[in-house]
Amino acid sequence: MTIQYLLDEHIASLYRTQLLRQAPDLIVRRIGDPDAPPRGTLDPDILIWCERNDFILVTNNRKSMPKHLADHLAANRHVPGIFVIDPSNNIGETLRELIIIAGASFEKEYQDRIEYLPLSE
Repeated sequence: MTIQYLLDEHIASLYRTQLLRQAPDLIVRRIGDPDAPPRGTLDPDILIWCERNDFILVTNNRKSMPKHLADHLAANRHVPGIFVIDPSNNIGETLRELIIIAGASFEKEYQDRIEYLPLSE
């Protein structure tokens, strides 16, 4: 399985730069990219985009994203997954974890789930 990540617009662009530097085969988009939702897209619409394009959302939105996911699932929709990062955590550790997840996950492992990184805590 090839995991694809969509980085929320509030995730520093350094995450994409470093993910691609360390794992060049990874597919990483960021909100605002030409082939991703535009900046300012509402969270429910981002989840629909992720569903249609098979991207796992990487966000730091701990507050409202669980409700958006619940609403999305209640509408009989699905999402490949959501990873919520803590921007106060070490960026290097977060990047390593995202790379490990991409290389070691099985198909639909994170479907319809929200996971808080690091997974080991």
